[in-house]
Amino acid sequence: MSTTPQAEWPVSLDSIRQAAQELSTIARVTPIESSHALEKYTGVPTFLKCENLQRSGSFKVRGAYVRMNRLSAEEKACGVIAASAGNHAQGVAVAAAALGISAVVYMPVSAALPKVAATRDYGAEVRLVGANVEEALAAAKAEAERTGAIFIHPFDHADVIAGQGTLALEILEQVPLVKTVMAPVGGGGLVAGLVAAFAQLAPEVKVVGVQASRAAAYTESLIAGHPVTHPAQSTMADGIAVSTPGDLPFEIIDRGNTRIVNVSEEDISKALLYMAERAKLVVEPAGVTGIAALMAYPGEFEGPVVALLSGGNIDPNVLLRVVRHGLVSAGRFMVVKVRLDDHPGALAQMLFDLASQNANIMHVGHVRTGVDLAIDEVEVTMQVETKGPDHCTEVLEFMRSKGYKLS
Repeated sequence: MSTTPQAEWPVSLDSIRQAAQELSTIARVTPIESSHALEKYTGVPTFLKCENLQRSGSFKVRGAYVRMNRLSAEEKACGVIAASAGNHAQGVAVAAAALGISAVVYMPVSAALPKVAATRDYGAEVRLVGANVEEALAAAKAEAERTGAIFIHPFDHADVIAGQGTLALEILEQVPLVKTVMAPVGGGGLVAGLVAAFAQLAPEVKVVGVQASRAAAYTESLIAGHPVTHPAQSTMADGIAVSTPGDLPFEIIDRGNTRIVNVSEEDISKALLYMAERAKLVVEPAGVTGIAALMAYPGEFEGPVVALLSGGNIDPNVLLRVVRHGLVSAGRFMVVKVRLDDHPGALAQMLFDLASQNANIMHVGHVRTGVDLAIDEVEVTMQVETKGPDHCTEVLEFMRSKGYKLS
């Protein structure tokens, strides 16, 4: 295991090692689990770093605590202010409670209720402001300037990055021969911490940052050579839906020639479902992007591979929707529209035919009027559970062979 001069990096190995000592009483050393199931995609030994089991449910408590612990006594007395849609909010609240610092957290009005409730339960004052994280962030910064409280940025600060970099130290202890680490990238604090730590301690380890394709700010930024604003679209991976990379994380990620890959909404939902079914782990959409990349780009990454599950804070309502989305993406759930002659017994016969193919009907919708329907036609919409893509094809071919008009 070789090292490179620490002076070359804005976040030094000494700072990261010191952060690990600071976190020893507040953060858990989260487990590493092997995943033989994922090895069929990677072809190499594959491991899961379960930071979804961290205190507050994500890695964010690491950076938040280190940043706040390194404040002066005078700064701590001023209190802290942060802005987040969830994970950073909870990390700041936990850290503030542990350090005896008053904390105010701005969250967008659309923030998931469980995340808002958890942040309050950890002891922070929550203010719901703005339609998105950017608006909450602007409000938090303005309040910090007005009151003199210390603003705790979610990713763009050396101490935050040092805290996130402690994960690299744990990974090297748990998987000494690791060659590739997959981690989600939004603002870039987590990946920057990993890149800085590995570059100085084990430069043979490659870090791959994984973005949601609907929030791919790093792609354009790395091409441009500086942070570029790329408005994020709606994505289930809200934890990494950041429009502009942080200046310091970008500098580190760019200097490390870090590979960035994108994954689709379908990739993310498949991976989330895969984790729930095969690994028995609840992971939020942003936290499962590393798994999504392994499944979307099979065999591309040198092993052993560690996929970092960055968080497990997911709204149960979102989980229900995402699981259903994952079932559709995996070909185990489909929506079928059928036009039937409107006479007694037609619907019953169609349902009987579907049942004969072992297709499980979850929901049926019945429409008798429509501008494109004949007077003697009815349109039936069905949500059908199947055994996979091949079974979907078999069911559809059977329905067509029976003369049903599918759309």
